[in-house]
Order: sequence, then structure tokens, then C-alpha cells
Amino acid sequence: MKVLVEVSGRHVHLAKQDADVLFGFNYEPFKIKNLSQTGEFACADKVILRNGAKELSARVIGPMRAHTQVEISASDAAYLGVKPPCNLSGDLSKSAGITLVGRVGELFLTAGVILAKAHIHCDPQNAKKYKFINGQSVKIRCNDYVFEDVVIKISPNFLLAMHIDTDEAVSAGIKKGEVGTGYLID
Repeated sequence: MKVLVEVSGRHVHLAKQDADVLFGFNYEPFKIKNLSQTGEFACADKVILRNGAKELSARVIGPMRAHTQVEISASDAAYLGVKPPCNLSGDLSKSAGITLVGRVGELFLTAGVILAKAHIHCDPQNAKKYKFINGQSVKIRCNDYVFEDVVIKISPNFLLAMHIDTDEAVSAGIKKGEVGTGYLID
């Protein structure tokens, strides 16, 4: 199996109530471009991730979610001095806290910061073709690098693509803005 490998930079998914604090009451995200997965889009707005004196900027990704989630890389976490777990998107268990600063206000999240676990978005047709089960872990080779524990996520809304963070892209030799190709092994 061959799979498109896409690189996700640090970003934030906002809950409506948190977006209103950061950007003003009744905030509506302004889409600047669609992302590869159906319904996902990059917004014009960014937030500042702050921990003490350390700060990084992160793009807001739409649409709104039930809970605010911050996805960063291990090198971002080390720079900011936070210790988030490596979880699948949406799993905020044991997640770290951080301060978010927007155009209008700021808020402290007691939880919500994760390192996004490498995963493959897969539609049911490809899941059947490759005999994938939702939640299954696979190995993917990209260039000379092997990703050992890539989780399959199946949904009718998904398009077949593997998502990794910027640190993982460097390890696999994928440059920023470049799309890689992964091959299922084992």
C-alpha cells in the first residue's frame, strides 16, 4: 500500500466559548484554505501559545470543536517547557495546560496540549481493500525512516492520508511543504 504523507505544523482547534474569549463574542473563523480532510480548513487567525516567558505562534484550524486542543511537536514542547502526552487527536487524557493569547483576550487551559500521534485517515473502501480495522497500528516506511506505531482512523469523511508532525517529517527526510509517500510494511 502506498499512502500520501502530510506534515502538520503546530495548530489549535478551538471550542466556541474559548474562541469568543480569544477573538471576541460570536467569533466566526475566517477560512484561508481548505485542508486535505473533508471539512477541515486553515483560518486566518493565529494564537500565541505562552508558558512563562516562552511563546510560539499557532494557526487556528476550523471548524470549531467541542473542546479546545493544541497540537505541537516534541521540539515545540521542549522549547515551551511543557510535557504533553503523545495522543490521537481528540484524546485529551493527561494532556498539558498552556496559556492561549488571542487578538482580544487570553485564557489558561488546564488541559488540551498534546503531541499528535502519527495516524492514517482512511475511508471505509480503502479500509476494506487493505483489511484495516479502526484503531489498528501499522508500520509505514517513508524514505529510509520507519514509523512504528501509526494508528488507523476510519471514517466515511476521511481521505486516505497519513499525518505526521514537523519533527517526524525531519526524521523521515520530508521538507516543509513537501508531500511524502509512505509504504505499508509487515
